[in-house]
Amino acid sequence: TPISALIHAATMVTAGIFMVARMSPIFELSSSALTFITIIGALTALMMGFLGIFQNDIKRVIAYSTLSQLGYMTVALGVSAYSVAIFHLMTHAFFKALLFLAAGSVIIGMHHDQDIRNIGGIRRYMPITWITFLIGSLALIGTPFLSGFYSKETIIEAARASDIFGANFAYFSLMIGIFITAFYSTRLYFLVFHGKEKWHNNKNENHHGLLKGQKPHESSFVIIFPLILLAIPSLAIGFYTIEPLVHGSFFSSSIKVDLLAHSNMALISEKFHGAFAMAIHSFGTLPFILTISGVFTAWWIYSKDITFIFSPKLMKFFQITIKNNYGFDLINEKYLSRWTRNAGQFLYKYIDINLIDHFMVNGTARAVGYFSNVFKAFQSGYIYHYASIMIIGLFLLITFFVKF
Repeated sequence: TPISALIHAATMVTAGIFMVARMSPIFELSSSALTFITIIGALTALMMGFLGIFQNDIKRVIAYSTLSQLGYMTVALGVSAYSVAIFHLMTHAFFKALLFLAAGSVIIGMHHDQDIRNIGGIRRYMPITWITFLIGSLALIGTPFLSGFYSKETIIEAARASDIFGANFAYFSLMIGIFITAFYSTRLYFLVFHGKEKWHNNKNENHHGLLKGQKPHESSFVIIFPLILLAIPSLAIGFYTIEPLVHGSFFSSSIKVDLLAHSNMALISEKFHGAFAMAIHSFGTLPFILTISGVFTAWWIYSKDITFIFSPKLMKFFQITIKNNYGFDLINEKYLSRWTRNAGQFLYKYIDINLIDHFMVNGTARAVGYFSNVFKAFQSGYIYHYASIMIIGLFLLITFFVKF
């Protein structure tokens, strides 16, 4: 779990975000490249959010949330809001690491059972894990005054103010993503910490899950202390850093933006009147309404155990699509991987072995050996052979090159 927190929150998966931001002078030269980045980011934010709704592994939900938030960062890069992308990368690192470590605390308390369908109602057994997980979830969904709010809200504003092709689609996708993020975050939080205590019916007699008669327990100090440390910046880091990082000159020597072609961040900075005013203003905006709607919808569904009735065929198709991750894994394994393996076999068999080894390497060696045997015949060591060759050579020289 600490490795998950490190990789998913702050390092490996965010390396591409840092790379594009650092190479902003190059990307600013191509509106087509920025459009491509914007559309890819919007699709990622939307589609990965949908996948997070249907996961039952506590860490899988948070992992798909990371992919969705990477889509937000990518949209910011595409609309030339590079500083906002890095800002969200920073705020996201705190609350996502908090969520992963809190999920690890839950897993320990449940004796390594990660299925959220087997948990429920552990709030009173794990109070510190509960409150820190709640803080991380509120930061993730963009609750005003928390760190995630400032970075996500600025990304949405940047997408709305941008005039490059695909920005409107990105803005629409991010707005839907706000509702989805609030929905799957509330679903995860409610199923784990509220509702019925479902481990009483656990019949699993191996080391995974609580045995009959056992109850969840709060983790040790070495586990909950990092949760407390991460909860503090998850609450306040956005409030204190948005002005220097986004609207100040902190990145002026590292990030270059063509202000004539992409002036959306300049317009946003003109309307910025402080972190407090930004949070107060947000209470009447559409993103806040969508956030509250997502939270309320998830609470209503999972508190009352409601199941929606759709067409069985439609539900089966939808379940298969989600289970197979939109078919990306199938396409990769059935087509891309097979084509890659066939290409590798062709390159290995015909190019590497036949062309390079047999023809070029061994063929060169055989050619050298053949010509060596031919020229060796002329090196007999007898004087009369050399004299004969000299006479023949002199005859040819006189015949063809000497004019009388």
